[in-house]
Formats: sequence, structure tokens, C-alpha cells
Amino acid sequence: MTKSLTVAILVGAGLTGHPRPATAADMALRASPTAVGSCSELVFTCENGRQYPLCPIAVSVAGEVVTASLRTGHAGGVHVRLVPMGVGYRYAGPGVWVDGFRGNALLNFGKHSQVACTIENY
Repeated sequence: MTKSLTVAILVGAGLTGHPRPATAADMALRASPTAVGSCSELVFTCENGRQYPLCPIAVSVAGEVVTASLRTGHAGGVHVRLVPMGVGYRYAGPGVWVDGFRGNALLNFGKHSQVACTIENY
């Protein structure tokens, strides 16, 4: 009896320690259907002083960005697509990928260059 009470207290304390559990909405960036073709709704503001807009190409019925163009300074940007993850999201394209959870992300340019970012208006 004491052992099960201790377990219940520890589990309860662990659950209250997190402000909000991860949900399906945390598995991908969300955008409105009108955001397709626009680059203003999702913008990564990074510690290197640059901003990288994510321009949705396809948005699911649930509002998840499935494919997009990440404007990195190259003409037309880099085509990225959502890669299923257990927690958080990953958008990957040739030589670049973004790993994130909610409004925080790490933008990776190859294996040896990474910058921390936040998403404006997330």
C-alpha cells in the first residue's frame, strides 16, 4: 500500500512539473491554409542575427506544414519536407534541416554549423 501511494505521488508530481504535455500539434509547424505561397507567417529569428522565412507549399487538413521552402539566402530557397519524429518536428532538405519543438528550433547547415532560433508569432 505504501509503495503504490509513493508511486502515485511521484507520478502526480512529475505530471504537474510540466507546463503542458506534448500533443500532436507539437509534431509539426502549423499554418493557416491561406499561408500557402506566403513567407510571412513562419519566420525563424536566429541567434546569428538573421531571419529565415519558411514558405509553406503544402498544408495538411489539420493545418500542419508538410512541405515548404526555407529561405536561406539562396535564390528561391531550399525545399524542405516534414520528417515524422516522436516528439517535436524536423524539416529536412538538401544540406539543411530544422529540428524544433513548439516555438524553438535548431537550424542546421550541414553537420558542423548549427544556430538556435525562435519562431516569430508562434
